[in-house]
Amino acid sequence: MATDYILFIHGVNTRQDRETPEYADKLFDLIQSNVEPSVQLKKIPLYWGNVVIEQEKELLGALKASKAWNEFWFRDFREKQILQFVGDGALYLSRHVSSLAIEQMSKQAYQGLEGYQDQDRLHLVTHSWGTIILFDVLFASRWDDPTIPGHQSIQGIRKSILGIESEQDSAIPLASVHTMGSPIALFTLIHIVGKTRDGSTHDISSKLKELLGSLTQQGVALPWQNFVHPGDPIAWPLEGVLPKLVDEYDKVIKLEDVLTYGSGLLENVAKPIQSTFLALINGGSAHDSYWTSQKVAKKIAETIHQTARGSYLLGPSITR
Repeated sequence: MATDYILFIHGVNTRQDRETPEYADKLFDLIQSNVEPSVQLKKIPLYWGNVVIEQEKELLGALKASKAWNEFWFRDFREKQILQFVGDGALYLSRHVSSLAIEQMSKQAYQGLEGYQDQDRLHLVTHSWGTIILFDVLFASRWDDPTIPGHQSIQGIRKSILGIESEQDSAIPLASVHTMGSPIALFTLIHIVGKTRDGSTHDISSKLKELLGSLTQQGVALPWQNFVHPGDPIAWPLEGVLPKLVDEYDKVIKLEDVLTYGSGLLENVAKPIQSTFLALINGGSAHDSYWTSQKVAKKIAETIHQTARGSYLLGPSITR
């Protein structure tokens, strides 16, 4: 019997407590409750949050040392949402910090995928900044230099996923991608603005095209669901963005922006209220809501069933 591995990558947490290694338990349980009993699932939650906590605590301490800090408005919002999101982003873009995160996650991924069989499948579920990490780990060219820290770990991860710098018989097939509360649309600006004659260190298009080219040779498409809560200020749509990065391979990605609801005090209030700063403050609840969403779990479960049945085979007019 084939096993469907679900690999999770967390993002920033806007609640009082930061992520723990158990962050994916609730969503995994919901997915499992929505699949048929014959489906065998295995959870692989990657955890990198501990790598950046100390640096952010140090910065917050320095900010609080200012005599003006207590006069600032929305201090709780700044500390638990803005600082964590921007701080995690800035720290991860540092090659030193990101290499530490990569080393840690690669060990966890190897451990979780140990013993997989040829017929098994891999599904990626990422949240918030975790979606940026997914793109960076799998596709960014900034890791190509063999002399930099993290290069070997990145190569190992890419070789473990079918079609990315790997022989087809030595890696687990990537069956689907699910992004939740994703700012990938904004991150693509780095790809565009940073482009030079010699290329960008954050160029993701070539590696992504390599993956999609491998999938076309196998005659399969890649289902990609982008879950977005309308009240989540970090979530952005992808349907009009991602095809621009992959050009002729856009039909290989079966991309869908999926609206989710069901969390937050302002869920059912009038639209004028939804556009106020009060709604923005409540955006933290919306950003965290995917982990307990029945709709998210059901859609992922449906995709797992469909990939098992071969529902994403490409027609002869698309394969090259």
